[in-house]
Amino acid sequence: MTDRLPAAPPAAPPAAARRPSSVSHHGLTVDDDYAWLKDANWQKVLQDPTVLDPAIRAHLEAENGYTESVLGHTAALQKKLVAEMRGRIKEDDSSVPAPDGPFAYFRKYREGGQHQLIAREPRGGGDAQIVLDGDDLAKQSEFFQFGGARHSPDHRLEAWSADTRGSEFFTIRIRDWASGADLADAIEETDGSVVWTADASAFYYVRLDENHRPMRVYRHRLGTAQADDVLVYEEQDTGWFTHVHESASGRFCVIASGDHETSEQRLIDLAAPDASPRLVAARQSGVQYSVADRGEELFILTNADDAIDFKIATAPLGDGARGSWRDLIPCRPGVYVLDLELYADHLVRLERRDALPSIVIRDLDSGEEHAIAFDEAAYSLDTMGGYEFDTTTLRFAYSSMTTPSEVYDYDMASRARTLRKRQEVPSGHDPAHYVTTRIMARAADGAEVPVSILYRAGLARDGKAPLLLYGYGSYGHAMPASFSTNRLSLVDRGFVYAIAHIRGGADKGWGWYLEGKREKKTNTFDDFIAAAKALIDERFTSAKRIVGHGGSAGGMLMGAIANRAPGLFAGIVAEVPFVDVLNTMLDESLPLTPPEWPEWGNPIVDAEAFRNILAYSPYDNVAAQDYPAILALAGLTDPRVTYWEPAKWIARLRATMTGGGPVLLRTNMGAGHGGASGRFNRLDEVALAYAFALWAVGHPEAR
Repeated sequence: MTDRLPAAPPAAPPAAARRPSSVSHHGLTVDDDYAWLKDANWQKVLQDPTVLDPAIRAHLEAENGYTESVLGHTAALQKKLVAEMRGRIKEDDSSVPAPDGPFAYFRKYREGGQHQLIAREPRGGGDAQIVLDGDDLAKQSEFFQFGGARHSPDHRLEAWSADTRGSEFFTIRIRDWASGADLADAIEETDGSVVWTADASAFYYVRLDENHRPMRVYRHRLGTAQADDVLVYEEQDTGWFTHVHESASGRFCVIASGDHETSEQRLIDLAAPDASPRLVAARQSGVQYSVADRGEELFILTNADDAIDFKIATAPLGDGARGSWRDLIPCRPGVYVLDLELYADHLVRLERRDALPSIVIRDLDSGEEHAIAFDEAAYSLDTMGGYEFDTTTLRFAYSSMTTPSEVYDYDMASRARTLRKRQEVPSGHDPAHYVTTRIMARAADGAEVPVSILYRAGLARDGKAPLLLYGYGSYGHAMPASFSTNRLSLVDRGFVYAIAHIRGGADKGWGWYLEGKREKKTNTFDDFIAAAKALIDERFTSAKRIVGHGGSAGGMLMGAIANRAPGLFAGIVAEVPFVDVLNTMLDESLPLTPPEWPEWGNPIVDAEAFRNILAYSPYDNVAAQDYPAILALAGLTDPRVTYWEPAKWIARLRATMTGGGPVLLRTNMGAGHGGASGRFNRLDEVALAYAFALWAVGHPEAR
C-alpha cells in the first residue's frame, strides 16, 4: 500500500465478464460463468507467471487496484502495524544449535535480514561458520524460499534446496563446507528434501511430475547428470503422495507414501549404495502407519485394528508385515497419539487429550513412563527432534497464547530440564497484561467445541469488544494455542482473539477429524458458527463485531460461513481460500485433486459426493443476500489453491449479493501458497489483513 490516497474511489468495482459455461455430472448441471479466469496453460503459469493470459492478468490487476482504492486510507495504519510487528521480532534471532558429532548446526538471521543463514559451530563452542546466506541467495530472484537443508554424514557437504517462483518446485544443490562453493550438481523440480547415503556419495530425493505431484524417488550420485539418476521407486496411484526422510537411527531412507486415509512405507539401507526399497507392510485401505527403527526392531504408530486415536506396535525389522505387529501402547479412546520419537534407550510420544498436549517418555529397558505437561488453560507443546539417536536429551518447545516460546533440553534419564532459549520480544512483553482462557461451545448436535481465547487484562465483558475468530478444520490438523507476537497488534487495540478447535481438525482426537470430513463436512462450519455464538453468549463480543479468519481449507470455511451466517460477521479474511471445491474436485489434472478425494469425496464417480460438495462449496452457494465485508488474498503461482478460485468467488459474490460488502481481492502476482517470501515482507500481508479487520469493525485508527 502507498501513502498516497486516491482522489476518489472508482465508481464501481471490477465486473468480471460472464461467459456461459457449465459442467454436467450425475444428471445435474452446474453453471460456471467465470471458468475463463482459469488460464488454459496454468501449469506453465506456475513455472513462469509472465505467460498468464493478458485478459486474466488485466482482471487481477484491476482487482488489486480496487482493493487499494478501498483500503488505501489505511496505508499509514498498515505501516504502523508492520513497525509494531517487526519491533517484536528479535532481528538477529537464531535457533538453538543441534549437536551432531563434532559440530552443532543451527539457523540464524542477521539484523535486518529477510532470510535465514545456515551455519554450524564446534560442538564444544567456538566460531560459527555460515555455509548458506539466504539474503545473498535471494538477491538473484524476486521470490526466494529455502526448502530442505541437510549436511552429509561426513560433515563435508550441505545439500540444500530453494524455490525461486513460489510454485514449490525446488532445485537441489550441494555446497562444500570447506570452499563455500556449490558443486556442479543441480537437481530440478523436486519437493526439496534429501536423504544422504551413508558414504555421502549419493542422495535420495523426490521429483515432482508435470502435475506437481511427488510420485517418483530417485538416487542421484554426485558428479553425474540428473538425466542419469536412478529411479528407485514410483508410486502408481495418482491419489498418493510420496516423500523421503531418514529413519530414527539414521540407518535407512524411509519412503513414505499415502493419502489422507491410507499409508505405506519402504526402507532403503543407506549403507548399501545400490539397495532397493524393502516394503514394511502392504497398504490396506483405511490403515495408516509410520515406522521408526531401533536395532532389529521397528516401532509402528498406527490406527490399525480400529485404533481410532492410534496406538504403538512393534515388529521385527526383518518382518514388518501386519501379522508380526504386537501392541506396545494400546489405543486409548480420547487420547490421541500424534507422533513418536525413538532414541537408543527411550520412546517419546506426543499425545493430546481434550485439545491439550503432553509428552510421555518411556524407558525401553524398564518400561517405566513419565509425562511432561503444563498447567495453563491452553498451550502448545511439541517435540523438536534432533540429529543424534544415541542420546538421552529430548528437545521440546512450549508456549501459550500469553507465554512466548521456550525451548528446553530434557534429560530423559535424570529428568533434569534445561531452558535453552526463551523467545525475546525486543519491544517488550509482559504476560501478566494478557489473559488466556478456554470455553466450550455447544454445537447443534451437542458436540462440545473448545475455543481458546486471548484478551488484554481488564477487558470489560460487556459484549462491545471486537473479536477475531480463527479456524481451519480440515485434514486432521489441530490449531495450537501457541504464542504469536503478530496478533498482539489486534489484542492491544481492544480485540479479543479466539481460535475455534472445530471438527475436521484432530484437536480432540482422530474421531474429531472424522466427524468433519466428506459427508460430515458441514459439522466444521456448524462448529465455527457455534463458537461465534458462544463467544457472544459469554459477552466477549456481539454479532457484527466478529471478523472471521482462515486460510487455504480454512478459507473454504470462511466462504461457507459467509454463505450460512453472514449476519454474525463484520468482516471475513480468507487467505488463499479453497472456495471452488466442486470444480477443483472434478479436475483430476490439478496437483492436489486425486490426493484430496479421500478428504472431500470423488464427485466424478460418486453421485452422493457430487451432491454433498455441491451443497456446501462456497462458490456454488453464493446467494442473493447481504454479505459482510470480505478480503480474499491469493497467490498467482500457488499450486495448492490456484489463483482462479478466489478470483471466481469474488466475481460471483459481487454479481449476486444484494448488499453489504465490499468484497475485495488481492492477488500477489509474484508468490504462491505461503504468500510473500522473506520474514519482513510477509508482515505487509499480515498488516493488510489486520488493517482490514480493524476497518471492518469501525476501529478509530482505520476509519
